[in-house]
Amino acid sequence: MSVIVQSTGVSAADVVAVARTDARVEIAPAAVEAMAASRAIVDGIEASGRPVYGVSTGFGALASTSIDPSRRAELQHALIRSHAAGIGAPMPREVVRAMMLLRVRSLALGRSGVRPVLAQGLVDLLNHDITPWVPEHGSLGASGDLAPLAHCALVLLGEGWVVGKDGSRIAGAEALRAAGLRPLDLAAKEGLALINGTDGMLGMLLLAITDARHLFTMADVTAALAIEAMLGSERPFLPELHEIRPHPGQAASAANIHRLLQGSTIMDSHRDDLAHAVQDAYSIRCAPQVAGAARDTLDFVVMTCGRELVSVVDNPVVLPDGRVESTGNFHGAPLGFAADFLAIAAAEVGAIAERRVDRLLDVTRSRDLPPFLSPDAGVNSGLMIAQYTAAGIVSENRRLASPASVDSLPTSGMQEDHVSMGWAAAKKLRTVLDNLTSLLAVELLSAVRGLQLRAPLTASPAGRAALAAVEPFAGTPGPDVFLAPVLEQARAVVAGPALRTAIETTVGPLS
Repeated sequence: MSVIVQSTGVSAADVVAVARTDARVEIAPAAVEAMAASRAIVDGIEASGRPVYGVSTGFGALASTSIDPSRRAELQHALIRSHAAGIGAPMPREVVRAMMLLRVRSLALGRSGVRPVLAQGLVDLLNHDITPWVPEHGSLGASGDLAPLAHCALVLLGEGWVVGKDGSRIAGAEALRAAGLRPLDLAAKEGLALINGTDGMLGMLLLAITDARHLFTMADVTAALAIEAMLGSERPFLPELHEIRPHPGQAASAANIHRLLQGSTIMDSHRDDLAHAVQDAYSIRCAPQVAGAARDTLDFVVMTCGRELVSVVDNPVVLPDGRVESTGNFHGAPLGFAADFLAIAAAEVGAIAERRVDRLLDVTRSRDLPPFLSPDAGVNSGLMIAQYTAAGIVSENRRLASPASVDSLPTSGMQEDHVSMGWAAAKKLRTVLDNLTSLLAVELLSAVRGLQLRAPLTASPAGRAALAAVEPFAGTPGPDVFLAPVLEQARAVVAGPALRTAIETTVGPLS
């Protein structure tokens, strides 16, 4: 697969393809023309000698400092070196690749005043599988992701660090030589154009959207399995009950759960039992209200990222009429808010899943399932400590759901006196989603154990697919086993496509 960067940008799917499946990148001729046209304007400004921020002046609090023409190229190189000031472990490869592609996208819009060779240099790094070492700490989401982007840009200059294939840190110059690439020399404005923008936080959000979309559907799957195992009612998920509260995500989640519960003799066994509970607990009955609200939050994030994908986020920007204007478009507030909002939603999807796990394991509430889903409880503890693990993860997610975007700290001599913390918001969102995967894995394993213990009654088609996916590594209820490897494999089932595909083959597509 190839991704072609147009003068209008790239799609979210393009970013994921480059970040995760190593799609090859090309720059469209129209994008090359747009960059050349904006560079001609910058060259004209250079010739005229008029002061323009980032072209003939310093940066940040040094914006009023005039730079001699003979030192303007030196200024751009010094900018990259000084701003590559991150610290900590390297960011994941997929994040760095997404960030580099989005910086190419930004330059290709033709508002940054750079030569096309600059964008091509980043494309060459992507296509030669060169991943700059980008430390996790450094960005405030202020003038965008300055430090992370500077670490990428430094490799273009034949400096900085690159992540080796074995995870080691190697010199940027060595990586370029091995790939047959030459370092770039920067011209006026180009260093600033390489680092000013929201590409890191946007890249993380776009990857998070893909993950969250899958996990929210899998949350409906594990909820349905748990409801079936607990002899819950399917009636709260009838479509007419969600038409009267028309939140689209809620309706979609309810429809998923209702469909997943059909064809089950376990459900048939109590459908007409007048002694059965009149109302299920909230963690059962309100599953679509919580998961659906998360889906609607995700729709907001998708809309925000869609706008950002067509946005010019550089500063200053070169307008077609020849003006070069300072902007605040690099500020990460829209993305920081979106990341924080999605982290809150994802944390709650995990929290309600843990409550269902607790009910499945509690003999007083699980409707005749054995304690902790162990047929020999006492000597054996069953899934008792798996619920402990889930509770600890829920607690961590609650801490991570505290918004980063309200925590501004002034920098740059009070020039950058309000920052977005969007990088931090997006980074912790990734952790929340990873934690959600673990929570759904615990619910999946618990629900499967419950379904096994309902034999000889047979599960729904979705339940049978889950049994087929989980039993090969989890076995059947019996003596306690080393549980950590089982949970790791359950995580892989939740994160991967196979179980969902198997279920959809029998019940039809899930939303």
